[in-house]
Parts: sequence; structure tokens; C-alpha cells
Amino acid sequence: MSAAVSATRRQQTISAWIFLAVPVALFAVFLLLPVLMAIGLSLTDYAVIGDFEWVGVDNYARIVDDPIFWVAVRNTALYTVLYVPAGVVVALGTALLLNRSSRVSRVFRTLFYIPVVSSTVATAAIWFWLLNPQYGLLNAVLGWFGINGPAWLYESRWAMIAIVMMSVWAGFGANMIIYLGALQGVPGELVDAARVDGAGAFRVFWHVTLPAISRATFLILTLLLIAAFQVFDQAYVLTKGGPGNSTLTLVYYIYDRGFGRLEMGYASALSFVLFLAILVFSVINARVTGRENDR
Repeated sequence: MSAAVSATRRQQTISAWIFLAVPVALFAVFLLLPVLMAIGLSLTDYAVIGDFEWVGVDNYARIVDDPIFWVAVRNTALYTVLYVPAGVVVALGTALLLNRSSRVSRVFRTLFYIPVVSSTVATAAIWFWLLNPQYGLLNAVLGWFGINGPAWLYESRWAMIAIVMMSVWAGFGANMIIYLGALQGVPGELVDAARVDGAGAFRVFWHVTLPAISRATFLILTLLLIAAFQVFDQAYVLTKGGPGNSTLTLVYYIYDRGFGRLEMGYASALSFVLFLAILVFSVINARVTGRENDR
């Protein structure tokens, strides 16, 4: 009996390894190997064309003295500060409004999710028209109230705000769905008990609903934070990093160095600096949000 059991377990183990072999191989070939190659390239002056030499940590030392890198860091930080809170507020507010089982609610959920599955180029084409300073819809609406709208994509102080608006509009639908799932899990008896005790709508939201969906908020904050550090498509399609480098983000700068100037070694070093930044801020977010959840 024990021999039969051992044979069965051995067969199950072999089957498990066979099933694991394909995803492990894909992980190794398409993720682990490129990462290792990028680490190696970051220690060279590889420029695609011609030979390359080992330069050690010179690329990393070069980053510290690169003024354009710090411009990209500043722009990415500004985008993060604007985009992350706006993304949370818009997604949560929309979820609260649509947290009901009605046909109209289901229709709006679908409409709000459509931008998420649309291509960035299509979304950018829409916003390029909306933000046109002469015949754009946004400036036309502002004109109804006597406000002279700015040249959104052509002024340094407004270009980043325009990209943030487009990014929030294009991505809040996915986070809205996450919040809707979390809101439907809020215990109804807690809400009823709070109302019986005389709590108004705001106090019920602040003391009951918000703590109950804290895990969803942590997930959305983490996703938004990572997305903010990796923003590229919007700046590339709408402004090409301009005007005057005002929308030059870290990923756009990495792209420009690697594929625009063929400095693959330096671009690889920049990529690992970005990875460390995302890792550090994700850990900080996890620690801060975790302490709030423990309370």
C-alpha cells in the first residue's frame, strides 16, 4: 500500500513540475534573462552601433550630475502628486454614485470603463481636440463663464495638468470597478447601526465605509503610484516631453536616451534607478497604509 502511495505521489510531483515548466521557462526567458542582460548593459557604454566597453558604475555616477535627469524627476514627482490623489478621489466618488443595482447605473459603469480598454493613441486624439486652445471643447465651456482658457498643451505651466486630466479620465474606470466590489462588501448592519446612533451621511462614510474599503484603497494607491512613475504614453503622444521639457518624465527620458540617442548602457542604468524608486515608494506606501489598517 505504501509503495502505491509513494508511486502516486511521485507521479503527482512529476506532473506538477511539468505543468510548472512552461510558466517558469517563460518567466526565465522573457523576464529574468532580460533583467540580467539590462544589469550587464548598465555597466557598459553599449550604444547599439559599434563595440562597447566595460565602464563599471560610471553610468550611475553620471546620473547624479545629469541636469535633465533631475528635470525628469521633478516632472514625474509633480505628475505623481497631482495624479494619484485625483485618481483615488474620482474613482471613489464615481463608485459611490454608481453603487446601486439599477439599469442606469450599469450603463454608466460600462461607459466609464470604455476608456480603460481604449488605446492611448485614440484617447490622446480625443484630448488633443478637447484641449485645442482655439476650437477645443474645454476652452469653449470655460468661455461660457467668461474665462479665457489657456493653451493647455503649449504652455509649460498647464501642459502637465492637461496630461494629468487625460490620465485620470482614461484610467479611473478600472479603479472604479475595484471600489464598487469593495463597497458591496461593506456590512450593511454597521451602516444601519451608525445611522441609528445619529450619524449623518458624511460620518457614516468617514467612520464606516472608508475603513471598510481600506484594503481596496491600498491596492489602488499602489497601482496608481506605480503607473505614475511609469507614465510615458500620454507625454509621448500629446507633447513629446515639451514644451521646454515641462512634461519630460523619467520613462520618456529613458526612452529618449535608449532609442533616440542609442545610449543603451546609460538608459539601462536609468531604468534600474527608476525601479529602485518605485520599490522604495511602494514599500513606504505599504507601511503607511498597513499602519492605518491596523488601527
